[in-house]
Amino acid sequence: MKYDLIVIGGGFAGVASAISAAKEGMRTLLVEKSNSLGGAATNCLVNPFMPNSTKIDGKIVDFSLSIFKEICSRLEKRNAMIYGSHFLEEDLKLILNDMAQENGVNLLYHAYLTRVNKEKERIKSVVVATIEGEKTLEADYFIDATGDAQLSYLSGCKTLLGRDKDNLCQPMTLCFRVGNVDTEAFYATLPRLQEKYKESLEGGKLINPRENILVFSTPIKNVLHFNTTRVINKNPVLALDKTEAEIIARKQVYEVFEFLKAHADGMQDAFIISTAQEIGVRESRKIVGEYVLSEQDCLNLTKFDDGIVACCYDIDIHNPQGTGTSHHYFKDGEYYTIPYRALIPRGIDNMLASGRCISSDHGAQASYRIMPTVCSIGEVAGLAIAQAYKSKQKPKEIDVKALQEKIKRAF
Repeated sequence: MKYDLIVIGGGFAGVASAISAAKEGMRTLLVEKSNSLGGAATNCLVNPFMPNSTKIDGKIVDFSLSIFKEICSRLEKRNAMIYGSHFLEEDLKLILNDMAQENGVNLLYHAYLTRVNKEKERIKSVVVATIEGEKTLEADYFIDATGDAQLSYLSGCKTLLGRDKDNLCQPMTLCFRVGNVDTEAFYATLPRLQEKYKESLEGGKLINPRENILVFSTPIKNVLHFNTTRVINKNPVLALDKTEAEIIARKQVYEVFEFLKAHADGMQDAFIISTAQEIGVRESRKIVGEYVLSEQDCLNLTKFDDGIVACCYDIDIHNPQGTGTSHHYFKDGEYYTIPYRALIPRGIDNMLASGRCISSDHGAQASYRIMPTVCSIGEVAGLAIAQAYKSKQKPKEIDVKALQEKIKRAF
């Protein structure tokens, strides 16, 4: 079967792209390499949702578009979210399945993109590896929501990796959960624990270079979520480097856990419940698009004429080479917009990028990479592809003002 649109990657960006395009009447296939939708949230246990709202004229303005808001609403109705941001991954998997199927999205799990077939500047089909062997999938349009710009890379598009000076990416992290914790006692001792951790790090007693322990509450009683391992100087789009990163990170998990058992209150009977099935990647390849969003654009609070998503999450850069995390926090009322041109890869006429692999530099990506924002970027990418499909245009040819009117209705 030939589809109108194939979306590669079932994270928040891919889910939103597929749903918004299907709502516009496109026969859409969403291809995912794992066994569920949700991407970093479900495969990598990335939790909670980071905030993307600000206060304007005394009122809180949430910049998320309709699909992300619906996901949160459904989580809340299932009592699967606390504090408006900490969620249960298993409920999320079910919700995303339901939303995709309710809107007519076709799903293909356990399918890994391996090859792209082109004709001049158009993608004709993609090849994925499945349990049946290789499958060739055809469509008129494509969206790269792989996070790693895998579709763009295999299509021959130019991509950028990491920061300009050395191509190093932000560190990878393997999240993990600890159960049977007296959480009240643990949090009471956390300030002292952080000081002890810093002392151990400076004394060369830890292999994990992160400067502190990053821990979050969960909706589950007596369970803590740790986003605190840090693997540096590894390339997330090289197979051996990523393998080594998984091995190093798992050692760090147990190092941190043993440190907690030795020094934290409330951990006497604790145990590791789970580690993520895949290490979390903050940054890897990014496309080179019709416009490259820069960190300076973010700092300048640039509002582009073709702006399609607003963002105010801080520029949050974990040191690619070791200890330290830098932040630039936006003040109340401050935000920038992401231009539609940053979704358009150079050299391919029937594809858009969606999510953290859009066209930007290292600093800009450190801000917009969060799930609420990439979900909104995905929603816009689906709307834009549907508009191109209906008008028989290339995505770069569409009427952006008409697209922006649709976005206003989804806000």
